[in-house]
Amino acid sequence: MPGARPGAGVPHDRRSQRNQRGVQHRYHRELFPALHDWERTERSIVEFTGEEGPAGLLGLDQMGHFGPQGCDLVADAVVTAVTPAVAAGGDAAPGGPAVDLCELGSGFGGALRYTVDLLTARGVTVRRAYGVDLVPEHCAVSRRISRAQGRERLTEICASATAVPLPDASLDVVVVTGSMPHFPEPGAVIGEAGRLLRPGGRLVITEEVSLTPGDGAPSAAFRATHPGEVFFTTPLADRLRQFHDAGFTEVVRRDLTEWAVALLADRLKVVRIFRGSVAGIYGSASADLIRDTLTAAREEYLAGRLLPALFTARRS
Repeated sequence: MPGARPGAGVPHDRRSQRNQRGVQHRYHRELFPALHDWERTERSIVEFTGEEGPAGLLGLDQMGHFGPQGCDLVADAVVTAVTPAVAAGGDAAPGGPAVDLCELGSGFGGALRYTVDLLTARGVTVRRAYGVDLVPEHCAVSRRISRAQGRERLTEICASATAVPLPDASLDVVVVTGSMPHFPEPGAVIGEAGRLLRPGGRLVITEEVSLTPGDGAPSAAFRATHPGEVFFTTPLADRLRQFHDAGFTEVVRRDLTEWAVALLADRLKVVRIFRGSVAGIYGSASADLIRDTLTAAREEYLAGRLLPALFTARRS
């Protein structure tokens, strides 16, 4: 598959898929072991932030490098795409559009739940929301959280993002909020999004640490916190070709470099100021790894070795 630059080969068969499932599970369990004891962790988060639900999770546990601010960008793009008045520069009308939505690579589900809530608040009715993740343990945690929050319209699906058990042309919106680097076959994932979307449906992707300007690789310092068998990168030209091959038109890339550099600086400030509280919630090792991970990503943005971006595309 052109464009993927894995550290340990690109999986094409079931055994390789099982290997990738184990690799992703081990990495994320090391980063956030406390999330597997979700009920205790949630109590700690609520006590610290004073907020319940996705908005109170600090964006440190389930929302990737960009946190809730990245989900805000995704929701804005979806609202603009599905609401004609907004696209024309006006306000969303009461009783606005209704969509069936799926997130590919949904992990523990925090970004999906946050995005659904934000869309609802912006006047977009989400009839059904699906979170697709390869790791069974992630799906199990997400189901527990969704059930506890009474989210009857949200369904977790444990499957590869390249083979989602949903019918052709059954969705209006597909989003990927920061999970692109975890897909060894990103072109196949974009192709699957194309299969799932109805004609005119929208794909929205945040590229956090998955896009390179050319054939160059990220630095060794970046790889110390983003191992090659977990984080895969794709040159920009290959990503654009993948959209084209999957039948997408109106592909727009928004360069987020300046925004992402400032955002990660702010997030690092929060981690440092509240280091004791973050360590109390997630553990000392996780707090340090969060800090080092965000620092390494920011350095790649500044050096131009990674291109943070927001992609929107329309299914023809």
